[in-house]
Amino acid sequence: MKTTLKRGMGRSANLNGDGRAIYPPGVHTPMRRYRQPDRQGRSAWQVVRTVVLWVILSALVVAGGAAGAAYLKTHEFIAAISPKTKADRAAAKRLDAAIPGQPTIALVIGTDRRKGFQSDLTGRSDTLILVRADPGTNSLSMLSFPRDLIVTVKCPGHPDVRDRINAAFSECGAVGSVETVRALTGLPINYFVTVNFRGFSQLVNNLGGVWVDVDHRYLCDPSTCPGVSKINLFPGYQRLNASNALAYVRYRHFDSDLFRNARQQLFLKALKQQISSQLDLSTVFSIVDAVEKNVVVGRGGNRPLDPRTLKDYVYFAHGLPSGHVFQSKIEGLTGTNELSASPQSVATAVRDFVQPDVNSPEKARDVTLGIKRRSRAPRPRDVTTTVLNGNGVAGSASNAAYELGQRGYKIVLPASGKPQNAPNFQYFRTTVYYDPAQPRSKVAGGSLANLFGDAALQPLPARFTRLANGAMATVVVGQNFHGSIAPAPIDQTPTRQPPQVTPNAALTRSLLMQVRKRVRFRLQVPRLVESSSRLEFDAPIRVYNISKGHRAVRLTFRIGSNEYWGIQETNWNDAPVLADPSFLHKIKGREYALYYAGAHLHMVVLRKDGATYWVVNSILDSLSNETMLAIAKGLAPLPK
Repeated sequence: MKTTLKRGMGRSANLNGDGRAIYPPGVHTPMRRYRQPDRQGRSAWQVVRTVVLWVILSALVVAGGAAGAAYLKTHEFIAAISPKTKADRAAAKRLDAAIPGQPTIALVIGTDRRKGFQSDLTGRSDTLILVRADPGTNSLSMLSFPRDLIVTVKCPGHPDVRDRINAAFSECGAVGSVETVRALTGLPINYFVTVNFRGFSQLVNNLGGVWVDVDHRYLCDPSTCPGVSKINLFPGYQRLNASNALAYVRYRHFDSDLFRNARQQLFLKALKQQISSQLDLSTVFSIVDAVEKNVVVGRGGNRPLDPRTLKDYVYFAHGLPSGHVFQSKIEGLTGTNELSASPQSVATAVRDFVQPDVNSPEKARDVTLGIKRRSRAPRPRDVTTTVLNGNGVAGSASNAAYELGQRGYKIVLPASGKPQNAPNFQYFRTTVYYDPAQPRSKVAGGSLANLFGDAALQPLPARFTRLANGAMATVVVGQNFHGSIAPAPIDQTPTRQPPQVTPNAALTRSLLMQVRKRVRFRLQVPRLVESSSRLEFDAPIRVYNISKGHRAVRLTFRIGSNEYWGIQETNWNDAPVLADPSFLHKIKGREYALYYAGAHLHMVVLRKDGATYWVVNSILDSLSNETMLAIAKGLAPLPK
């Protein structure tokens, strides 16, 4: 699957007969409308790829269900999830059409509308998450909105009001959520997906449950939490059934919407791992029924969904590199029952969402481990660049050359002394040609290609030698260039800091000694713990059957007022969460698997003596990367 994916989406993807690249595109980030180009036969179908799969997959989030692998269903499936009601069709007409070659944004709306006697009492959006799929960088980013966030609610035909963001859906359905989120963020929205509680529960059950790492003891019953949903979960990595999964992702009784949003995004990542690990025909057909009856997908551009898009994005989801799922959030929220955020906080979250730093895991690892790496790419001022017009749009080459010049690139004009055209105007995809005779030109060309989102990178053909005029790189702007290059991504690399740990093996040694005979593997004692940590009161240690024939021990620590991190020890060495680490690194003869979420080190795993030992960060990743690694390095065998 990964080989097929790379052929279709990589920067070196082949061109078809009319100069169009065969790969999925996405959406524009500038705030503008776009008219969908006329169909041009099969090649146009191949170009118009969108985020439908990720939209449906994202619906796996709380009360936003999930359904990612239904690609074998064709027109019947597409018809089943298409908008049926007048309100949904009206919402679809207000969506932005996706621009070929650009990332695509979808709004996932999880509704709490129920059937029966409660049908008139509910109907707000329990979940609102923007999902952005970028095939050019092989990345997925998510931005959640707390349901109690006070915003200007947009409902066509009604005056604007200040209210909670989840009121937009109850006022006028999906169109209210779309217009409200678009006005708040300034982003185009190409798809909306609505899913209800029933769809979420049915999907989780059809998958046989979802493996989730539960960070602490969750307990709410009529005696402790009157009037709220019940939940009864112990900490540790475990398979959640539908009712427990729904309770987990909706929980916020003793923390806040910030934690709730983080749980929803972590659940989505766990679901993606599970679908990827068991993507087969039985999985596909087991979830199709749940999706057809409970999911509605609206698409912009007045175009119907197509089965090929679903198939392509299943492969996209399956082949995402580790660490390329990015979670954005609105910082600086104030209030309790009603939350407020400054325009600057929203703008910062939006920028983080649309410009994820795909190199952040590697850069964060290097900082944590003290690895000194010299960049192989030359500085922009050292890269001579020629820009040619390959799309026939007047001024395209000049605009691109100006933008590159503003970034510091040294622009070289062709021998004629003025901007020139490429040999033809048939370039759909912007292409960067590098001169193999010049050192580091390929790396420099790759950096240029990144600025154009999905530009192809190829060696300079002989016929371009005169036009290149000795430049290290030659940019031919194609039809998918819309006047500006991508903004520089926000550098999310944390600065190196001393680990915040304290030697305290005595904190857990006696607990581990009491349970060591209940497992068949050697337990490890954390000699170092985060400095402010104390054991969770309700469940400091748990011993349980994690899967058939395997046992696990979970230590749970509390930090601050309401955050938890843990250490999981088990002889189940093939758990889904252990697949595909970001990096493997040896320290003093012991190999550690590092699992990054963007720039944050979320989990460190040590494999030793037939068992695995996991250090798991809090759901907000509050422990620094250095602290996480220090705790893992401090694990020592329990004395016999």
